[in-house]
Amino acid sequence: MQLETYISDLLYRYECVTIPDFGAFLTQSVSATINEDTNTFLAPKKAVSFNEQIQKNDGLLAHYIADVQKIPFEVANKKIAKRVKILKSYLTQGETLTFKNIGDIVFNNEGKILFEPKYHLNYLTDSFGLSKFESPIVTREIYKKEVETIERVIPITVTPEKRKARPYLKYAAVALIALTAGSFIASNFYVNQIETHNQIAQEEAAKQLDTKIQQATFSLSALPSITLNVSKQAGNYHIIAGAFRVEENCDKKIEQLKADGFSARKIGVNKFGLHQVVYESYEDRFDALKALRTIKNTHNKDAWLLVKALKQ
Repeated sequence: MQLETYISDLLYRYECVTIPDFGAFLTQSVSATINEDTNTFLAPKKAVSFNEQIQKNDGLLAHYIADVQKIPFEVANKKIAKRVKILKSYLTQGETLTFKNIGDIVFNNEGKILFEPKYHLNYLTDSFGLSKFESPIVTREIYKKEVETIERVIPITVTPEKRKARPYLKYAAVALIALTAGSFIASNFYVNQIETHNQIAQEEAAKQLDTKIQQATFSLSALPSITLNVSKQAGNYHIIAGAFRVEENCDKKIEQLKADGFSARKIGVNKFGLHQVVYESYEDRFDALKALRTIKNTHNKDAWLLVKALKQ
């Protein structure tokens, strides 16, 4: 039994997922960051860590596996214990344990567990659709340094005595002031051009992101339909089918999903101004995660779970 799939599902919702008698994966929210070496902007995320001291069985993982596989809770615990035994044997043999989309675990020379996280998935649902991007370096400070270097090499001094003896220096000083003012204006114009270019580039990137989100729909006509019986269309757990800039496209998607047996509906506009469509809404998180897994496997691998209390 591969535990990483179930652990990965639970990390979206919980800050701690424990593998009994082995350790626990922990998550902590991290704000957006900037890598100054590469000029890369990184979206907010959940940082994943591992603590081998937390080994007490809280029942979370076993309950989830039992619910998904439709097996008794005790059987799920036995399966976990069997898998843990195998994992420990791999570690003692010096092998690296790879938990897909989570990280790698290995023993160091002192016999302690080392964990190296992976960030192929962002477990912070609030950052869904956000990706890293790079910004070009603004080099206006370099020109300031060049001017300072020239001033040190070619000093310009005009004393009162020289001004009287050489009246043409007065006109040279006027010309120098004019050139300096002209250079300052040109420099400001160049900086403004850079800022305007950056603003246009950012607006274009935002338009492209909106277009990608608008077009990030999928064709359901060639896929087999499935029916999920839900007794009540309510709850704080919503399986998102898509988001649309044009509300008319949103209504068409709802009609298409209803024709395939889903209780699709709109749940309002998100912070990007897009109308969100859901397959179903659930009151119980385990029901929602089970339905999400089914939809990902048979209908739409890009479906995701939104946890939000909707206004009545």
